Amino acid sequence: MRSIWKGAISFGLVTIPVKLYSATEPKEVAFHQVHRKDGGRVRFKRVCTKCGQGVPYSDIAKGYELSSGEIVVLTDEDFANLPLSTSRRIEVLLFAPMEQVDPIYFDRPYYLEPEAQGTKPYVLLRDTLENSGKVAVAKVALRQRESLATLRVREGVFVLETMLWPDEVRKPDFKFLEEDVEVRPQELQMASSLIETMGGDFDPTQYEDAYHEALQQLIEAKIEGKEIVAPEPEPEVPAAAGLLSALRASVEAAKQGRSGDAAKGDGGAKETAETEENREAEQRKGAKAKTARTRKSA
Repeated sequence: MRSIWKGAISFGLVTIPVKLYSATEPKEVAFHQVHRKDGGRVRFKRVCTKCGQGVPYSDIAKGYELSSGEIVVLTDEDFANLPLSTSRRIEVLLFAPMEQVDPIYFDRPYYLEPEAQGTKPYVLLRDTLENSGKVAVAKVALRQRESLATLRVREGVFVLETMLWPDEVRKPDFKFLEEDVEVRPQELQMASSLIETMGGDFDPTQYEDAYHEALQQLIEAKIEGKEIVAPEPEPEVPAAAGLLSALRASVEAAKQGRSGDAAKGDGGAKETAETEENREAEQRKGAKAKTARTRKSA
């Protein structure tokens, strides 16, 4: 890996020089835009809308458009003069419980490696933070943008996770939140049973990117001139009659899909399903009897 930034972790009067590395490596397949007829690359030119001439990258500045349509031009010198107190520092602000940090704020993860002279304080802070069960909330400036961030430990290395600012997170504004939706107790019980049946330990290595693999196979087939065979369509699953029925069917399907625990948990959920069915039948029977008595008395 190649470092993309050098700076220091700063907390209190302690300074730890570090290097920053991107912690992720997207496996997306890169494509070029080409002419469908002959496969030639389609290129885009930077052209000024006023003079109509091509503009080299060295002559390009950033422009902020006003409501009147006028443009305020900002140069590299303008940005260089802006105050960024954390331009070379990861400034720790406080140590907080991890559960208080909503994951929606997380933006991008980075690894931090200590410089040779900062190894001991790095390890000291790493072990202390890991034992505390907390994360460090910090400020950092990367690519001319200041961000909140968290510091946590993963596999013996500090992970710096840049965060969004609160005003960058949208508030959910959906009509259904204002509706009074009634959920029956038996539906809650069956949904809980489904969650318990599908419970397990998360292991990301058990999952694969099927689309990425299919795309690679498609490209290889194109290269080798093979015939492309479309995958068979998946069988359609009939729609359930209601929410409770869908939950009950999901529980049964989840049990059948678990190789080791299917027999162990089958009896309890089946008994619960049968009990709910009997209870609903009794309720319907009682309602009919009550209606008959009312008509008779009338």
